[in-house]
Amino acid sequence: MNTSADLLKELRIDRNAAPPPSPSRRGRWIGLAIAGVVLVGGGIAFALTRGNAGPEVHVAEVTAIGANGGNTSVLDATGYVVARRMATVSAKITGKVREVRIEEGQHVPAGYVMATLDPVDADATRALAGAQVEASRTQIANVQAQLREAEANVRRLSSLVGQQLVSKAQYDQAIAQRDALRAQLASAQRGTQVSSANLRIAENGVDNTVVRAPFAGVVIAKAAQPGEIVSPLSAGGGFTRTGIGTIVDMDSLEVEVDVGEAYIGRVKPGMPVESVLNAYPDWKIPSEVIAIIPTADRSKATVKVRIALKQKDARIVPDMGVRVSFLEREQPAAQNRVPAVLVPSAAIVDRDGKQVAFAVEGDDTKATVKRRELKVGRTLGDDREVLTGLSGGDRVVLEPGDTLTDGARVRIAKDNADGASE
Repeated sequence: MNTSADLLKELRIDRNAAPPPSPSRRGRWIGLAIAGVVLVGGGIAFALTRGNAGPEVHVAEVTAIGANGGNTSVLDATGYVVARRMATVSAKITGKVREVRIEEGQHVPAGYVMATLDPVDADATRALAGAQVEASRTQIANVQAQLREAEANVRRLSSLVGQQLVSKAQYDQAIAQRDALRAQLASAQRGTQVSSANLRIAENGVDNTVVRAPFAGVVIAKAAQPGEIVSPLSAGGGFTRTGIGTIVDMDSLEVEVDVGEAYIGRVKPGMPVESVLNAYPDWKIPSEVIAIIPTADRSKATVKVRIALKQKDARIVPDMGVRVSFLEREQPAAQNRVPAVLVPSAAIVDRDGKQVAFAVEGDDTKATVKRRELKVGRTLGDDREVLTGLSGGDRVVLEPGDTLTDGARVRIAKDNADGASE
């Protein structure tokens, strides 16, 4: 067995022993050289690949307008169906509802009685006015009888005073009495006119308890029930209704859309439009621009456009969502108009005094550009009408740099937005 002294000797370091042999340095340098060659080769290949692909560009698709002389969309927008004639009908006076004669979806003609109010107070006022008229007429009859007697008395005394059978004072008194009765008759007649006017006002008060439809339409909301209080001013707060119901003239339906300021130049009054309701995507409704509202919404940078629907149908109801396509007006075939396209203005540049664009050819992995000389027409918002040089469906480079040349290779940006504009 080993003793403690032997164990301590085994732990002692022998400083006179020879060092262990070191690994070969030649092998290490060979490995480093191989790795360097691989890295350099990969970098050169990557650089060559990137260099051959060319600069990265954004592209947009050219949109055809007016091809084959037909109607082609120059702008798309979304909006809603609205009614030009819509009214929430209310009573002219404050009163309690006695009867409601409408329901949602009901067609009502102009003047139809939609509801009636409790007429107790109005009937009492009319009855009082009628009684006042009768009292005035009775007073008139009484004064007229007295006046006839006074006039006869004056005629009789007139002959007697000439014969000196009666005194002059009696004759003068008869004349004064006659004139007083004439004044009373005139006053009674005026009072009767006032009473008749009050009666007409009372009759209007009774008529105001009947709520009628101001025009023909369809009921879209029923707001009141029998027993509730209605008032045109909502004087009773939350316990008072302000209307009986809402009716809409379905013949006044039209479309309102918000068009961006950048594209409003494409829209003209009378321009043909194709409308498609979100509820019926396969139904294309012929329409027409009525007017462009001459004001802009600064918060949304839009201008409101009114569009008339040329077809009337029960399926079209207010507040429906709708998509519209503004169409270029159809041109007669005799004009032989050259099909035009819309190109973003950012794709058109001046080179050597000519307006040109660079069309992208080939797929995205091996794309090249071809310089095209253009003949341009109108400016439509952010786009230009191009008469020759490009066709619908072509892709053009947006904002081409001065170094971009005909036939150069390019790389299509991954975040590129397809299409030109709306």
